[in-house]
Amino acid sequence: MFVIKFTDQAIADLKLLKKAERRSVMRELETKLIKEPTVETRNRKMLRPNQLAEWELRFGNFRIFYDVDQDDGLIKIQTVGYKAGSRLIIQGKEYKL
Repeated sequence: MFVIKFTDQAIADLKLLKKAERRSVMRELETKLIKEPTVETRNRKMLRPNQLAEWELRFGNFRIFYDVDQDDGLIKIQTVGYKAGSRLIIQGKEYKL
């Protein structure tokens, strides 16, 4: 099992969400990432090199970007955003991967 840690950026992202949305994000993290964070699935994939993170977890319109430290058993949530059409929005601003 892995331990989930949040960056300051991810905490700030979560604070901008509604309470129900935060709960959904947390539930998704606990069910989808804890055991196998580096196994690619339909909604989880390794990203091309970028400034955000190595991995992306998708559910609904939300996108969770994270890195994994296999040796320490650590999942580091870098940021949380959402898709609006084809645009990725993080803290109210469009972000290009």
